[in-house]
Amino acid sequence: MTTIGEALIGQLEAHGVDTVFGIPGVHTIELYRGLASSSIRHVTPRHEQGAGFMADGYARASGRPGVAFVITGPGLTNTITAMAQARADSVPMLVISGVNARATLGKGLGYLHELPDQLGMMQKVALSSRRVTSADELPGAIAEAFELFATARPGPVHIEIPLDVMPLPADGIASVARRATPDLPDEAAVSDALHLIRTARRPLILAGGGAKRAEADLRALAEALDAPVVTTTNGRGLMFRHPLNVPASPSLKAVRALMAEADVVIAAGTEFGPTDYDMYGDGGFVVPQTLIRIDIDDGQLARRPVTVSIRSDAGVALARLRTALGEAHPKTGGEAWARATREAAWQEIGPAMQAQVMAVEAIRDALPGAIIVGDSTQPVYAANLYYDHDRPGGWFNAATGYGALGFGPPAAIGAALAVPNAPVVCLSGDGGFQFTLPELGAALDAQAPVIFVVWNNRGYREIETSMLDAGVEPVGVSPAPPDFVLIAQAYGLEAERFQDVGLLGDALKKARSTGKPCLIEVSID
Repeated sequence: MTTIGEALIGQLEAHGVDTVFGIPGVHTIELYRGLASSSIRHVTPRHEQGAGFMADGYARASGRPGVAFVITGPGLTNTITAMAQARADSVPMLVISGVNARATLGKGLGYLHELPDQLGMMQKVALSSRRVTSADELPGAIAEAFELFATARPGPVHIEIPLDVMPLPADGIASVARRATPDLPDEAAVSDALHLIRTARRPLILAGGGAKRAEADLRALAEALDAPVVTTTNGRGLMFRHPLNVPASPSLKAVRALMAEADVVIAAGTEFGPTDYDMYGDGGFVVPQTLIRIDIDDGQLARRPVTVSIRSDAGVALARLRTALGEAHPKTGGEAWARATREAAWQEIGPAMQAQVMAVEAIRDALPGAIIVGDSTQPVYAANLYYDHDRPGGWFNAATGYGALGFGPPAAIGAALAVPNAPVVCLSGDGGFQFTLPELGAALDAQAPVIFVVWNNRGYREIETSMLDAGVEPVGVSPAPPDFVLIAQAYGLEAERFQDVGLLGDALKKARSTGKPCLIEVSID
């Protein structure tokens, strides 16, 4: 007999899943029954939040949904933070959990891992949360999740299976095929957009995370229009070192001036979130007067006033606009406009942040094509303001959007397993690293060759600076850091420490040459 738990594994295989992240428990034993004989790799984090962040990093790096297995109750609540981060950043994540037996639900009888209403709780966090109560419901539940990931704005999806349902028979159920591509853009909207574009004298493109897999289409349209391209944090890596690229935050005055001077703005795959467009909270961001907005989500398109909205995948819409445009625009000085903005933005961030950005550039230059996964730490904040990366989708962090500390180490492990041939660097502060420090053991278990770079300034220095700027005496911002090198060595990782940031490039190359997870601590005075 094939059980529902075993059939679940087959359904995941049918949808292309090759890795799951989870910590088994008595409530998920039946979900694991078919795992050992399957083609799916299981990775064990040290905490369920790590499972969620690993699934997140796997998805961002690969473009495929990340999958987590967690137990009922505390396993699932531990994963909620990672799910919330995935929702904020539109990351496809499938979380599969147990739940208590059907006859006990909602009765408050004190069963192990019991919650008053687990499904209702998850419906507030996940894009959808569904309970599977029979074998014939399973294929549709899995297919619906993967259809959402492929055709709409992605995010976390939750499926729970009661303990008394997991061992039920599920012989002969087949996977369900669902639509795997989004709708094509509406031709009337494309026509309206083209009318504005053809009459524009100073067009500008804003590229967000929704466009990170549309490099060729974005470049083609930008070059045809001679339009500068501003990349948000999640769009970094697009158009690396291109003369039209402006890898700077729309929160900077220089970039806002660029946007104000544009007569037509094309926004592709960006939600206009304040952590990108108004991170200083000064209210200085103004929605462009003539705005063509491309987004896969109707809800996003309705949240800001637009001139023309195109509901579509960013790459599909950008390609359609370029094809329909025909001949390229006459040159209008876009490259000079972009260069002047880059120079002004670089000066605007000031010497201290410039030094931190140069440390990130040292990582990029030492390991070309690396995926750099950041946590909330000073050089990441600085690079989110201004930094040009050399790999589309290869710069991401949790310092924008939901802003969960501890994201970096487990997300980097997920990324390294998703793209095993790419160098992967986790850039974390000493404070944030301690949130998920035990995942060093998971990296070793999985042989994920992540290079963990700990920027140790002995505390929450960004918060301390904010307190001082607000006239508040700093309190609680100096937690004592451990000896990260000794801890890494205790896990069996090679590790080193130095103060000279100039040594970082050679240290990274040495760590990469080992093919194993390593730790580098940069001790900041």
